Amino acid sequence: MKDFGLVVIGAHFGVWLKDKVEKYKDREILLVEPVPYNNKILKNNFKQKNISICTNAVFSVNKIKNFYFVKEDSIHKLGKHWASGIGSFDKQHILNHKNKRFKVTEDDIEKIKIEFITFNNLVDKYEIKSIDSLQIDVEGAEFEILNSIDYNKVNIKNLQFESKHFDGTFLEGTKLETIKQKLINNGFKLTQLDKENILAKK
Repeated sequence: MKDFGLVVIGAHFGVWLKDKVEKYKDREILLVEPVPYNNKILKNNFKQKNISICTNAVFSVNKIKNFYFVKEDSIHKLGKHWASGIGSFDKQHILNHKNKRFKVTEDDIEKIKIEFITFNNLVDKYEIKSIDSLQIDVEGAEFEILNSIDYNKVNIKNLQFESKHFDGTFLEGTKLETIKQKLINNGFKLTQLDKENILAKK
């Protein structure tokens, strides 16, 4: 079993992770990213021996299922760099981002079948004993992951997660409150970092 410095579920293409990766350059790092073109960039940019890159999606069950993301060719047309980071098990979640400045349509969305695994299976796969910093940004699947973690199985010191899609696209509600209470019950102290992210710290 290994002690990991950094685990990121929803690593995108890693542009915002450089400082964190540098901080944990002497520790094990795991970057999880299922969008194929993002995963390719991660593999090209992070070739250090201490960094593992996983192509699975993480969810509350182990199964092969559909995964949706904005086509690589559509990102420039849509004019938003973050479009490459809204992959989801729910196609409607992507379409719900449509507005006057982001005119995404079904034609802009690609569908693939991938293997979804649970967080606990991810822990087993990479022999994770402890995590200093866990980051989760998975476009609405945060509840499914956080609610399924066995917090007694792996020691997580710092857990940062996106909260804005917990109860649907751009919705926060009872699911978020459930997870907040679960984290508190497992010894975490919660801090609202900004309008979109919460830090749980032991």
